[in-house]
This record gives sequence, C-alpha cells and structure tokens, in this order.
Amino acid sequence: MWIKRYFHDVIIGIEAIFDNRLKSMLTALGIIFGVAAVISMMAIGNGAEQEILEQIKMVGVNNIVVTPTATSVDGKSGSGESGGQARTKYSKGLTLLDAKAIEEVIPTVDKVSPVISFNYSAILNGKSNPVVLEGVDDSYFELFNIGLQAGEIFNDTHGEMGQPVCIIGDNIKNVFFKQEDPVGKSIKCGQVWLKVIGVVEKRDFTTSASDEMGISSSDNKIFVPVQTVLLRFKNRSLVRADEVEKANTNQNGGGMIIIGGASSEEESAEDDDKNLNQLSKIVIQVKETEQLSTTANVVKRMLLRRHSELYDFEVTIPELLLKQQQRTKNIFNVVLGAIAGISLIVGGIGIMNIMLASVMERIREIGTRQAIGASQKDIIVQFLSESTLISVFGGIIGIILGVVLSKTITAIFDIKTIVSFFSIVIAFGVSAAVGIIFGYLPAKQAAEKDPVESLRY
Repeated sequence: MWIKRYFHDVIIGIEAIFDNRLKSMLTALGIIFGVAAVISMMAIGNGAEQEILEQIKMVGVNNIVVTPTATSVDGKSGSGESGGQARTKYSKGLTLLDAKAIEEVIPTVDKVSPVISFNYSAILNGKSNPVVLEGVDDSYFELFNIGLQAGEIFNDTHGEMGQPVCIIGDNIKNVFFKQEDPVGKSIKCGQVWLKVIGVVEKRDFTTSASDEMGISSSDNKIFVPVQTVLLRFKNRSLVRADEVEKANTNQNGGGMIIIGGASSEEESAEDDDKNLNQLSKIVIQVKETEQLSTTANVVKRMLLRRHSELYDFEVTIPELLLKQQQRTKNIFNVVLGAIAGISLIVGGIGIMNIMLASVMERIREIGTRQAIGASQKDIIVQFLSESTLISVFGGIIGIILGVVLSKTITAIFDIKTIVSFFSIVIAFGVSAAVGIIFGYLPAKQAAEKDPVESLRY
C-alpha cells in the first residue's frame, strides 16, 4: 500500500518537472557538465596510464640504457710533468668490451645487449627503402619484450661467426614481401645480402616515447648479430689514417680535445662516420627493480674507470623516468578530477537553490496537499524525487556528452583516452547522490510548512 502511495508522490514530482521543462533543464546543466567533465578527465587519466604502461613494456622492465655522448674532459697531468704540461685524456668510447665487462663483473646484472645502429637502404628486385640497420644479440628481443610473428631469433652460431642473417620489421615485410613469407629469403642491405630468419611483430608506438626515452619503432629496422655488423658492415672503432691525420691537425692547431681519435667537433656531427664509438648504446637488464639505481651507479663508476675518467657516456633508467612521469600525470589528473568534482558540487548547489525557490512558489500547492491528507513524508518524497530525477537525467546526458567529448579529444588533439565502466558508474552515482543530498533540505523545508499558513499565502 505504501509503495503505491509514494509512487503517486513520484508521479507528481515528474509532472512538476515536465510542467517546468526549461527551468528543469537549466537546473540540470551543472550536473550535465560536471558528469561530462568527470568522465572525460578520468578517460584522459586512463589513457595516460595505459600509454605509460605500453612505454614501460617497450623500454623493457628493469632496463638501464648507456649511450655515448660528445662530452670530453681535459685533464692535467698528476705525475709531476715538467712545467705542468697539459695531457689529453684518451677514451675509446663505448665498446663491445664495455658491454662484456658489465655482464661479467656486476652480479646484479641479468642480461646485457650491445646495440650498433646505422642508416642504410634495403634493396630487393629494384625496389629501395631507407631502413635502420641495428646490430644486437639474441637477448635484445627479450630485453625490449619484442616478439616474432614468424621465424626465430639469432642463435650462438649466428653471433659468433658473424653470419649474414637478419630479422626484419613488419614495415619492411610489407614493402618487400607483400604476398609471400620472407623467412628463408634474402634482402640486400648496403652491399651485403642478408638471409631473413625472422619477422618482428608489429607494435603500437608513440612518438612521445621516442622523444623522451630514446625508444624507436622496430617496424622499419633490420636486426643483425653484432659481430655481423662489425665484420661485414662497419666498425667505427677502427681508426683510419685520414682520421689520425685530421685529429693531429686539430690537436696541434686548434687545441681541440680528442676522444677515441676524433675531435669534439666530429663527435657532434650527425654523420655515422664521425662517430667513433663502436656501440650506439648498451642495454642492461637488472635482476630486481630495487637494484636499478644501485646498479646504474656501479655501471657509471666502472665505465669512468674504463674511459680514463672521461664522462663520455650517459646512464639512464627509462622505467624510473616513466614512473616519475606517471606520478606527475597522476597529480595532474587528480587536480583535473577535483575541478570536475567541484562542477558537480556547484550543480548540486544550483539544484538546491532552484528547489528552494520552487518551494516558495508552490506554497499553496503544498498547503492543499496537506489539507487533503498528504503527510510530511509525502511532501518530502515529492520534492526529493524532483531533485533526484533532475540529477539522474542530467547524469545520463552528462555520460553521453562525456563519452563524445573523450572521443573528440582523441580525434582532435591526438591524446589517448579510455572511457572505463568504472568512471561511468562513479559519475552517475555521484550525480544521483548530489540530487538526493542537495534536494533533501528543500524537501524537508516544504514538508514542515504549516498547512493553514500555506493556504493563506
């Protein structure tokens, strides 16, 4: 019986909403924009988190990356040279021996992969395409979580003998082997024919990862064993006569500092021939995440000793940088979420103000209902149902607007957004709660009106 009675009170509230459509819609605007803001902000936060997780996967878990730099240091002789004559410090740069030493000496290191990168052109059947030739060992693919869609990775024989084999990226497969299986076939890179033994799976890639973490897509790369690059392509650590002559000229004439047989001017050049570091980088995987910072410090000290105290390298921990970036984005998302939440509160205050004004406008209606037998609970249910329904309908419209806004942000600004079911439930639940909480005071005030005074109003 009581359900039927209160249902009638709700119907009266719905009729009041439809009788004042414009006022009800304006009242709901605060809720609509608040819910839309909450959903879109949470979508941006979820997208940022997903992007960070993808980047961590791309740089590998527990990885440390050592890269060469063009920095040189001029040291003074500490062995009592006459007249305090300056002595130029010498470093071979980043070499394969550095990678082997790190793997053999440091106990917290799990795997190490040297990397040598060159820009070449791949050629097949008269078709040419620029590619990145990357010399790696078999552990590289595990370090960066790179899987194969076909074939196999390098084995010990490939690496030790420097055999002309390669693993190609997905883009190279599509360019040169559109309708056929490339495994077992050959492709020419520079002046060397390479046998394809595997194809890398296509990976989602973000340009921000490349800019900030030195990550690059594997789709346009040809991977070969490190020894194959050194034996069949180019070994930058081998000093040529013209380089020695040029280095001596720079040292005697211009007083320039030499690192590994090259001037600092040459080190800063973009041409591969002017980079005398044998390796482009060294990727190190640590056994435990807790050992990352400590291991990075040990690697830094070891390389300083091996490089005659020249800081001609840089040690970075991409995962820690990415996690710091994630913390920064989380703070930003919390601030945006708080602002969106304030919008909901402001919308709730708007509902309360409108409902209080509605109570003053409908005093005679309230008095009439009380006079014919409506109780205080009936009046409360009537006005509370109005505020709650306005919030619920506003929440539904806000959800639609929030989803559309999230898709628009992705399309226009190229920012990844993910609308989760959790964010929709939270936003809708909060909007309904706002209607109940901020609608209760006007409903209670209406119920406490004296029937006689209301009829005289």
